Amino acid sequence: MTDGVLGDVWRRESAHVLGALLRTHPDLADCEDAAQEALLAAAQQWEYDGVPADPRAWLIRVARRRLIDQHRGGSARARRETADAIARRLDDPVEEADGTSAYDDSMQLLLLCCHGSLSRSSQVALTLRCVAGLTTEEIAAAYLVPASTMGQRLSRARATLRDALRDTPFAPPTPDEFPDRVASVLDVCHLVFNEGHTRTAGEELVGVELAEEAIRLTRLLRAACPDNDEVTGALALMLLTHARAPARIDDAGDLVPLDEQDRSRWDPDLIAEGTSLLERVLPHGHVGRYQLQAAIAAVHAEAPTYADTDWLQICLLYGMLHQVAPSPAVTLNRAVAVAMTLGPDHGVAIVRDLLEHPAMQRHHRAHAVLAHLLEQLGDRDGAREHYALAARLTRSAPEQRYLNRRLAALG
Repeated sequence: MTDGVLGDVWRRESAHVLGALLRTHPDLADCEDAAQEALLAAAQQWEYDGVPADPRAWLIRVARRRLIDQHRGGSARARRETADAIARRLDDPVEEADGTSAYDDSMQLLLLCCHGSLSRSSQVALTLRCVAGLTTEEIAAAYLVPASTMGQRLSRARATLRDALRDTPFAPPTPDEFPDRVASVLDVCHLVFNEGHTRTAGEELVGVELAEEAIRLTRLLRAACPDNDEVTGALALMLLTHARAPARIDDAGDLVPLDEQDRSRWDPDLIAEGTSLLERVLPHGHVGRYQLQAAIAAVHAEAPTYADTDWLQICLLYGMLHQVAPSPAVTLNRAVAVAMTLGPDHGVAIVRDLLEHPAMQRHHRAHAVLAHLLEQLGDRDGAREHYALAARLTRSAPEQRYLNRRLAALG
């Protein structure tokens, strides 16, 4: 059995394992430790016995035993009582024999991590760690903060959640609580999708399974609240963006920029579904950030060639998005649209202002965009400087190779 096989199983089942453990024990940190011990046991036993027919049930069973052992290790009465309570609930009637439940574990764990006791940033970070299985380093990259800072944030979030759940069993939020968590859940799904669309580190540019997991979770959320236009907009955005995935890498796994992509490889079914969803919600009145981003993706999807792209419409939509939900990422994308509409010098001015922010100075894409615009202006020295800096800052091997090729082409 290869590490890849075990990793695939873990990405598929980790949320289900944690969900099963949390139904019997409210401490997320304890449950994560037990789940990790079960994973280590799987790595050892499955090497000789092979992957079991039902790996989820195997992992849940072993993790629960590890959780019980943790609390029987000492002599304190409280620990014994906790262990006995967990043991009594091993045959929880809500749970099926294979470790699944009537309520989807991924969605239930997602909603739990978006608990009202946590700040928005902690909700998103904790869910990325527990539900999507991202590493602390990957989450830190998404937030543009050091890994040590993110590690401390995750630890505090676990402690806060443990205190909030101390006397409350793990259960889905009530109908009254559900709407308050939707915005947090959408942020989570979007960040998970972004990490799958373009991996922050490693040898792969696209994490297809991660992107498809985000789409799956967003479909579940839409099924739970079909009248929420922003949920529908987020799903449309993911579908329209993911439709381009087959054309974003070449046979060697290297990045293919948008202007060089073979659009015949874009998925027409995803484009049709995403466009249909967007057309359904846009006439309703209030338009949120996910609907606006989906509209931008739809403009790209509708253009038969790169040259046919309606950059003026995209520029206007980014202007609206900047008013609704300003962020460094929106500003950076708007700079590209402005450059395509008014000229690269206008885009350069926007990116240079953006790079005044310390966090963005570490953001490789800001330097990559600036390098590209400077190259268009004929500033080869400036382009070389920022291509080189972007290549040093990125932890994605495909992006690094692409940036180094652009650098080499400048001589």
